[in-house]
Amino acid sequence: MTDSTLFLAGNTPDAPRSDLPELLKALAADLRAVDYTLTGVAELLGESAYNALNRDQIIPALLATESAAQGLPASGGTTAAALAAVVRLWLLAEPQTQATLDAALPGIRAAGLVELGLLEPEPGSAALDAGLMRAKADLRPYGWEGAEGEDTVSSGGAELWVASDLAAHQQAGVLRHDHVLGIGQASTTLVQTTVRRHVAKALDLGTGCGIQSFHLLHHAEHVTATDISARALAFTRFNLLLNAPALHLDAEHLEDRVSLRLGSLLEPVAGEEFELVVSNPPFVITPRTSGEAASGQFTYRDGGLPGDEIVSSLVRDLPSVLAPGGTAQLLGNWEIPAGAGWAERPQSWASPDVDAWFIQREQVSPEQYAETWLQDASESRDREHYKEAYAAYLADFASRNVTGIGFGMIWLRRPAGVPGATAGIRRFEEITYPIEQPVGPHLGAAVGRSDWLALHDLADAHLLVADDVTEERHQRPGAEHPGVILLRQGAGLRRTNLLSTELAGFVSACDGDLSVGQIIGALAALLGGSLAGEDGFDDDAFRAALLTEVGNLVRDGFLLPAP
Repeated sequence: MTDSTLFLAGNTPDAPRSDLPELLKALAADLRAVDYTLTGVAELLGESAYNALNRDQIIPALLATESAAQGLPASGGTTAAALAAVVRLWLLAEPQTQATLDAALPGIRAAGLVELGLLEPEPGSAALDAGLMRAKADLRPYGWEGAEGEDTVSSGGAELWVASDLAAHQQAGVLRHDHVLGIGQASTTLVQTTVRRHVAKALDLGTGCGIQSFHLLHHAEHVTATDISARALAFTRFNLLLNAPALHLDAEHLEDRVSLRLGSLLEPVAGEEFELVVSNPPFVITPRTSGEAASGQFTYRDGGLPGDEIVSSLVRDLPSVLAPGGTAQLLGNWEIPAGAGWAERPQSWASPDVDAWFIQREQVSPEQYAETWLQDASESRDREHYKEAYAAYLADFASRNVTGIGFGMIWLRRPAGVPGATAGIRRFEEITYPIEQPVGPHLGAAVGRSDWLALHDLADAHLLVADDVTEERHQRPGAEHPGVILLRQGAGLRRTNLLSTELAGFVSACDGDLSVGQIIGALAALLGGSLAGEDGFDDDAFRAALLTEVGNLVRDGFLLPAP
């Protein structure tokens, strides 16, 4: 068996072993017994320390667990003491004695953790004499509650444990270049963004430690997970088997529902089609150097191509693995050249026969971008290296005249209709304010409304104002009429829409009784005289313009078709 396929056997160098089923069962039982869950950890630490830990600040949690950890191992301790020892080992990367771990996790004990590749002796003669052991990998609780009405293969939420490499705040030095990323902001953003629906086949492109696959397994009959890193696939396999009961997997027949494949981008699935593809790709824009080797790149974030070509290539190529009606959702960065709008490059990537929706959530300068990603891999700890790497980022962006970098969410769909037909959805918008999470259900509903508009004559429809919509009117003191009328959404993308007088009148009449055409006709008759100018009132133009504005309100969810 070659090194590139060792992950399938569950014994990849420098990764947790997943070929020891009895030890995996013992570990899961011990973690469950000490309540090593999101709720258990939050209750142990308290709100302030728990929130600080979520910001990668470990000192409050260290202080909060010091007293709770007392009592092990001599007396066997309490559940709180055992949980504190586990939290200090994995979440805080604080070495623990072998005796402490044996008492806290009596089923697997320290020896079993070493055999699984989750634990190793703390270097140094004094540490060895004291029997100190340190975490070799991160192992933390993760989970979610079931979504009401979610079209799933298995109902309800899940409580899991997720292994990954230790993060920058848990260890000294620069991260290893084949670092396997844990649960981060980008991965949770994609989880929250994904539109959940039952599918037969789903693809998790660039799986990392498997976060997206865990969620896909709750609404996909089969998941294919790919990565360019054999270590990442080894972590994913370990996590799947450790959590097999919660993910409704048969540990002895993992391949029945999950396929793990090694390779770059779409190479491992060439010729196949999926109903849903999700990807948190290695989208970070990194300076390229001549003669650089892949081993010098951070595989978890750096796709090895110049500029934003990883994301652009995926946007162009993903439709080739989508089944008719299939969708793809991913995150990405895009470069914004001087004098250009942020959407110009993304618009050039999206084929006109593919539905596309880009939402830019953030835009930063080259300097901010360099600082973020140099700190991400702890490359800022060496002053001289930091200076050289920072300069390389700025020179790289300057070579392409880039003055800004955008980050956002991408939704693509292969239309189910006639091949070559023009796409019905093509949206490129910037939303930088806070939105409701998870936003996936709201994105799915927005797509549904766009599809509804394409299939129905809006003039014949009866509409209602959505329950979360409110109206604001602003006018100067003493003014007879408001100068500004706003509609605001309280849910989803939380949009605000500036209304004209006639559109405000239309919305106020949307109680489901009259059709759109009837309301527009009444407004035309009412406002025709007051709107007439030197050239007279253009009834046709008024009706067409108002119908277009009403369609936009339906598309954005301010107005909904009456049942």
